[in-house]
Parts: sequence; structure tokens; C-alpha cells
Amino acid sequence: MRKILALASLVLVFATPAVAQEKPSLVTVVTSPEPQTQLMAMVLTMQSVQQGAKARVLLCGPAADIALTNAPASAMALQKPKGMSPKGLMQTILQKTDTAVDVCALYLPNKGRNEDALIEGVGVAEPPQMAEHLLAENTRILSF
Repeated sequence: MRKILALASLVLVFATPAVAQEKPSLVTVVTSPEPQTQLMAMVLTMQSVQQGAKARVLLCGPAADIALTNAPASAMALQKPKGMSPKGLMQTILQKTDTAVDVCALYLPNKGRNEDALIEGVGVAEPPQMAEHLLAENTRILSF
């Protein structure tokens, strides 16, 4: 009887499913002026969110231009093979996920603009809060 109970205990221990690992947080930092690189950053962010990650996007330097209401043509240029643009996919991410998209704190002052220049839903990152996200446990950082 003891052998049966011991065997039953082992079966229960090894048959119990593993506890699912928590999905990581993701911070995508985009600085590249290249539309293909910007779009790939958005594609990987969207894929990560669709697979359960909690994401944030930080746009700095020339990459932040995709967040302008009057973005350069390159931000809206459709890229093969899916016919998507960096700005278009960023807007989809904003509208269809709970992903925050911010421009870096230095961007607008150095462009001579204010927050009115940004599309709806895009904010300005506060360095202390962004640092907190970057340093949070279980956070992965993608940099483009």
C-alpha cells in the first residue's frame, strides 16, 4: 500500500503542469531615421504584445518624427511585403493595444514644438518614470 501511495504521489508531482512564467515587459526604444527599421520596431512590438507582453515605445531623435501630426513622407511610406508604414502601425498599436507611446523629453524642445504637434495618444516621456520602466524586473529592451 505504501508503494502505491508513494507512486501516486510521484505521478501527481510530475503530472502537475508547470506554473506559467510571467510574460516580460517590453520597452522598445526607436532612434533610427530609417523607415524600414522603424517599421520593424513596430512589428516586433505588436507581435510581442499579441503574445502577451506589456509594452511601451520610446521614440527619440529622428524616429520621433513618426509621432508628428505632420510627419515626413518617409513615416507614411508603405513598406513591402505587407504595405504598412511606421506611423500607420504605430497608430494601430496605440488604438488596438494598451501600449504607451512617448517621445523622449528632449525631442519637442529641440524641434521648437510643443505637445500639440503630436498625434493623439502620444505623450512625452518623463525621465524618472521611463528609467523606472527600463530598470523594472522582467523587462526586456529592444533598441532600434
